[in-house]
Amino acid sequence: MSERSIEGVLAFEALDSRGTPTVACVISLAGGAQGCATVPAGASTGRHEAHERRDGGERYAGRGVRDAVAAVNGEIAALLRGRDAADQAVIDAALRDLDGTPSLARLGGNAVLAASVACALAAAEAARVPLWHLLAPGRPPLLPMPMVNMLSGGAHAGRAVDVQDVLVIPVAARTFGEAIEHAARVRHGAAVELHERGHATALVADEGGLAAPLASNEEALEIATRGIERAGIEASLALDVAATQLFDGESYRLVREQRSLDGAGMAREVAGWAQRYPLVSIEDPLSEDDWEAWRLATDLLGTGVQLLGDDLFATSADRLAHGMAAGVANAVLVKPNQAGTLSDARETLELAQREGYATVVSGRSGDSEDAWLADLAVGWRSGQIKVGSTQRSERTAKWNRLLRIEAEFPAAELAPWHVAQPRSSTV
Repeated sequence: MSERSIEGVLAFEALDSRGTPTVACVISLAGGAQGCATVPAGASTGRHEAHERRDGGERYAGRGVRDAVAAVNGEIAALLRGRDAADQAVIDAALRDLDGTPSLARLGGNAVLAASVACALAAAEAARVPLWHLLAPGRPPLLPMPMVNMLSGGAHAGRAVDVQDVLVIPVAARTFGEAIEHAARVRHGAAVELHERGHATALVADEGGLAAPLASNEEALEIATRGIERAGIEASLALDVAATQLFDGESYRLVREQRSLDGAGMAREVAGWAQRYPLVSIEDPLSEDDWEAWRLATDLLGTGVQLLGDDLFATSADRLAHGMAAGVANAVLVKPNQAGTLSDARETLELAQREGYATVVSGRSGDSEDAWLADLAVGWRSGQIKVGSTQRSERTAKWNRLLRIEAEFPAAELAPWHVAQPRSSTV
């Protein structure tokens, strides 16, 4: 039996950063190596994501995951024992076959992902290398440009504003450490601006961003812009509209402003924001299936803005291929728990990279203190990462992991910022 053979599988119910149960899994190998992974969960989730299995009933308001845990300790454990933990693609394919549904609805995407990631971590420990090195052997680490949360609304902050997040991209930073420092300075500047406008700044949203009930969505962009000015550095803004959450089936409802817009109106609204503020990246400006409005937004924003699909692509290679054929967007958010396995997430990322789309590895609003996502961003050479603000330990865990990689490998480069230009409109 190989030292990398899976010997033990133990899943348990853990808590994420919102205090909601999630699945954690420990994979033990014959040689003594272990890998432990706790999977994240989103608040604003699209309907094309892998199915997240929840128990229902009274425990944790129906959000318990005992059934998903039982699936790992039962069927999944029986499948994995004796397999080589380093055979990630084989393991992930076997997990998909075991589930037997397109969305992992039977076992649960949260159960499957916990096992998938834990296997990768165990294989890395067995090889005595960091996970990023296992994913990209023989290549120097490429540190991702961080996209850092400044102000939150939407499902992350009790609808303080309609849009979900305003973020900063420290485009002028030369190292990862400098990038995080720049982001922290901008966040402080935004906090000072909020305070001077009469808002409290002590409480934070799900991802560590500032949260305050503002009069309009543009006010959030104004405050973030003033944060950059107060910081005295060169930086740009990113915006996560999370428009699926604003769409009622007919129109986009901007509740804070008591307005409703159709798809074309929403596309033009966002394009106007990009003209008035230093926005270089806009995520999900339209709903997940509003392809016609997405096409208009792509035309309006041209080549100067990163148009990032989250709910639109759902970390699915098939949906991304459809978007490419339609000439929609120029970047994809990669969330492993949307895909359900590491292999499926990587397939989507590599398809995007081959066709000239930018890739952003992303955490979720309900995350854990695990740092493996940072290693994925480095090993997959994603070029960008989005995990929240510079506050809350489940966020700083990822930033600190990247800071450590930079310290251990002084020659590591920070990926430069640029707006991707897709190679063609067909795959």
